[in-house]
Amino acid sequence: MRIFIVFILILSACSITPSSDSLSSEQTIDWGENPWPEIRKERLTSLLPAAMSSVNIDAWLVICRENDNDPMADHVGGENAGGTAVFLFYFGQEGFESIVFSPVGEATALDELDNHNRVIPVQRGSSAIEDAAKFIEPLALRRIAINTSENNKLADGLSHSQYIALTNALSSEKVSKLVSSETLIYEWLSKKLPAEVEIMRKAAELTAAWQIEAYATIVPGVTTDAEVAAYLDSKMEAFGVGEAWSPTQNPNVNSGPDRGHSHATQKVIMPGDVIQTDFGIKLYDRWVSDIQRFAYVLKPGEVNAPEDIQYYWESARNGGFAAFNAMKPGVRGEDVDAAQRSLMAQNGSQYVMWSTGHPVGYVAHDAGPNLGGSHIPGQRPAAQLLLKPGMVFAFDGFHAWQLTDSTTKTISVEEMAVITEQGAEYLIPPQQELILVGQ
Repeated sequence: MRIFIVFILILSACSITPSSDSLSSEQTIDWGENPWPEIRKERLTSLLPAAMSSVNIDAWLVICRENDNDPMADHVGGENAGGTAVFLFYFGQEGFESIVFSPVGEATALDELDNHNRVIPVQRGSSAIEDAAKFIEPLALRRIAINTSENNKLADGLSHSQYIALTNALSSEKVSKLVSSETLIYEWLSKKLPAEVEIMRKAAELTAAWQIEAYATIVPGVTTDAEVAAYLDSKMEAFGVGEAWSPTQNPNVNSGPDRGHSHATQKVIMPGDVIQTDFGIKLYDRWVSDIQRFAYVLKPGEVNAPEDIQYYWESARNGGFAAFNAMKPGVRGEDVDAAQRSLMAQNGSQYVMWSTGHPVGYVAHDAGPNLGGSHIPGQRPAAQLLLKPGMVFAFDGFHAWQLTDSTTKTISVEEMAVITEQGAEYLIPPQQELILVGQ
């Protein structure tokens, strides 16, 4: 008989992790009720109006539909749209309001979710877009955001035909008020609620713990990179969690020269190898982690890593600390990158093409400032953006060196941190020491 172990993820405490040692392939974790509906409601009522105010948007209009939905549909409550539905968020005389113009056959269920102030049924034969346009016309709105963007696909969900229908339904005066929602969606999605941060903290805990467990399974000269990756795959299956990015490259276990973003191969792990594992999981089919842990495979007679490997490790680890210390509200992304690259130069690291870090949340590379580009100041727009409280980042400490065959190896120990009013806070304790395999 299948055994079910019930684990309730307590968002406020986030203190107990299910014991992976006690799980077999016949056991399953029940993570409890998905918190997304309540978290989404809070995001709509607190973070969204704040984001609209910060980027001077008076109204935001999202058009949803079946099968080819807007990327923002799930965030505004329109994931179940069949016929065309219009979600309107705006500042009115009584404050922030949200109204949905929904096909009549879907309006009852949508209203019961209680995500919006009003759900207005659109009768068969009528147009939700035209009804929304009539509602908008008398409102004193200076800037109306719609989902069209050249730079952000999350803000580019409005189809050409929907745009034509909308602009035909609005007066020329209101059409002149239409602007891209790019800055609004960036501002809204880049910040996470404390409850969301706690879920990502739990994901990071599991991700790091499983990597350490996976390293303990290695038999030097026998185990392959792919077998270590398969072990991590089995943990995800046993715990019922998802992939943080494409399963063809997650997890990436690499005991040889740098391969960049890639898949684990059949390379046999040998004494003297430095092993990189880049791995992330997804909880509640929503929030992801992105953690890298590094190990060294001891050679016969060794009890510690040799002096050069230990130096590379400490240089990379300290580069991560430098980046962490630079992460404060009001700092540009490229300034964080610069803090680490300065230390890399002092420590003799070879050039590393990768950014120091990136936002992480709903996807591994989420909305927010890029922590990179300091070697070409001002050339990366995303690196000019400012860090703000509530943003979550995955970031690396780097050190790269040349191998005997003229290829390179890079240590890029990756941690996760959230920006607070005071600075940055690690989601989990950072890796302090190189993991030794075969000890």
